[in-house]
Order: sequence, then C-alpha cells, then structure tokens
Amino acid sequence: MEKQEEKVKRIAIGATVAGVLVILFLAITLIYQFVRIGTLNSEKSRIMDEITRLEQQIATGERDFNYYSNSSTLENLARQYGFKFESDK
Repeated sequence: MEKQEEKVKRIAIGATVAGVLVILFLAITLIYQFVRIGTLNSEKSRIMDEITRLEQQIATGERDFNYYSNSSTLENLARQYGFKFESDK
C-alpha cells in the first residue's frame, strides 16, 4: 500500500511541477507578446509620422514645381535677375 501511495504522490508532484512550468511558460510568452506589441505600435507611430512628413514634402514639391514650370513665372524671375528679352526694347 505504501508503494502505491508513494507512486500517487510522485505522480501528483510531477503533474504539479509540469502544470507550474506550463503556466510559467505561458506567462513569459504573454509578457513577451505585450512588449512586442508595444514596440511595434511605437514603430508604427514613427512610420506614420514619417509618411505624413514625406507627403507634405511631396505636396510642397509639387506646388513649387507647378509654380516654377509656369512660363510667366520663369519670365518674371528672369527679369528680376536682370535678364533682358528682345520684347523689352
């Protein structure tokens, strides 16, 4: 009988240790996932800010391009810098 009780006791201890290890592993995995989610969210925020900044640069560049592509604008700028056209005489 004592051997049977000792076997049951060892099985119970083994099952308890296995259960604790599984719970510990799951807790560690959960903590890691929370940290990873936080890291990815901050990276996503940084990337979204960078996208916004680049979209603003593109819009500014397009406005500048349209402004300087206009022939009357180029002609006025050329006159400001001293360029003389044949029609100015």
